[in-house]
Amino acid sequence: MARVMTPPRPPIAAAHLRNDAWWALPVTVVIVLGSFIVYSTWAALQNAHYFAPPYLSPFYSPCLSSRCLHMTFGYGLPDVQLPIIGVLSPAFLILWGPGLFRLTCYYYRKAYYRSFWLAPPACAVRDVKRRYTGETRVPLLLQNFHRYTWYVAVIFIVLLTWDAILALRFPAPGGGTQLGIGVGTLVMWANVILLAGYTFSCHSCRHVCGGHVDVFSRARTRYRAWHVLSRLNERHPVFAWLSLFSVGVTDLYIRLVSMGVIRDLRIL
Repeated sequence: MARVMTPPRPPIAAAHLRNDAWWALPVTVVIVLGSFIVYSTWAALQNAHYFAPPYLSPFYSPCLSSRCLHMTFGYGLPDVQLPIIGVLSPAFLILWGPGLFRLTCYYYRKAYYRSFWLAPPACAVRDVKRRYTGETRVPLLLQNFHRYTWYVAVIFIVLLTWDAILALRFPAPGGGTQLGIGVGTLVMWANVILLAGYTFSCHSCRHVCGGHVDVFSRARTRYRAWHVLSRLNERHPVFAWLSLFSVGVTDLYIRLVSMGVIRDLRIL
């Protein structure tokens, strides 16, 4: 039987053949994530209006500076003086922890690699860089430390939970404190729940709790934990964005109350 030779396929001149709005998601991520970075940096530089008793902004928790309006542990660290900025804001003493956790997050890597670096901007769309090296070189090689930043993030969940508990203790008219619930209390608890959902739905958490176990039949408890966290892990992108919004909204709410722009309503 004679072999039929197939003519070679002509080269595709276009960069891609997609005709849908593939660019919409990368643009949205740039706007949303970029806006949060700008706002959080601005809020951290303000060094003011981050405490409205009994509410403490998550950007400043724990407040470790001696200049803190609310020192978390009852004492503060000496001021850090910088040449241009001046006295370092207390926010910069702690923002590196949750910041590194989000920066190295597997989901956020996909988001900002595609949106800010266009590597690649979407499926079936050509990468801007012609040479692909992955995460094998510095600084991207440091992304592998994400599993360790998860432990740091858990510490902040504990601290923010304590702040939310303290948000139930309002200053009493005659001195001391009294139990109560305000809108700010609900905002802070919603923030803690969403941050906990983001932290404990992390791939690293799933691995630590049972992902590395070879024989689940010998570790029933680990299997149950792994199974629950696997279901939670399916919602990790949702928690990633909701917790990002909740952190910013919580800081903004406390800031506006502290400035007197709005009044915190007491529910109980």
